[in-house]
Amino acid sequence: MSDKNVHSSKFSEEQDAETVDPDVRGDVVDREFEEGVVTEEYERRPSVRQVIHAKVDTNHPDAQVTGLTLEAEERLEAREAEIRRTHQRYDRHQESDREARTQRVAERGSVERREAFARRAASVNPWADPDRVDPRAQLEHEQLGKVNREAARLAGELPGWSRAAISRLVAARLVEGEDVIQAVMAVFEALRGAPGQVIPIQSVGAVNRAEVDIEGVVKTLWQPTHSAIAQVGLLEDETGTIKFTVWRKSSQPTVREGERVRMRSVAKSWYQGQVSVALTGRSQLTVLEDEDE
Repeated sequence: MSDKNVHSSKFSEEQDAETVDPDVRGDVVDREFEEGVVTEEYERRPSVRQVIHAKVDTNHPDAQVTGLTLEAEERLEAREAEIRRTHQRYDRHQESDREARTQRVAERGSVERREAFARRAASVNPWADPDRVDPRAQLEHEQLGKVNREAARLAGELPGWSRAAISRLVAARLVEGEDVIQAVMAVFEALRGAPGQVIPIQSVGAVNRAEVDIEGVVKTLWQPTHSAIAQVGLLEDETGTIKFTVWRKSSQPTVREGERVRMRSVAKSWYQGQVSVALTGRSQLTVLEDEDE
């Protein structure tokens, strides 16, 4: 009870001191200090709701810097600077060489993969070994001249094959003991029957592949005997004729008699010793007259 009375009396004295003369108020403060009376001071803090609203306003992307405290402005500027630094290139160059370095790494990896594949292929074809000397370097000057001339001629007859690739293949056969004529003929026959090359109709049965590419003129068409067949007829070139079947589900264009067409990836089949071809969904049929236009 006595403590409450002391506090209440002190509060009343402080209120009276606000209205009295400053000198008298000083005497009251000195007397309180001498008596050991401590006046409690309360710190004003924002409420939880005010703190939450302040954080939302500060972090909002559309918030304006005006109206923020100096501390809040510094935090906002530091945050924006950190975002800009994260978006910058790590090498800090005005013109970054990151793309060039990445390209060099990719090219080096591509070369290493090609060399590894060539070493595996060398178990079948010794000339595919990248560490083996180019067979053209083992030829005499006169032989190399003949090889280059024949390679240039074959390159005009074999689309998709370069003169350098053909000359290397011919030179490899010469080093193994064949003469120029034999080597050129062997390479020509091998490359003409390679995948992606249009082969003569006469060679369809001899090629050891399930799919071939052929070209010729539609000689004859007749009525299909089954509803699943769209067209059936004969294709002819200077070496012979072959029966072709166009399956309806392959969705190939319709051809007419007398048109010159190219058929790619046609499937081979045999019936009573005769080879024929069929156009499936993997095949491609092109009318050459339309292609030229």
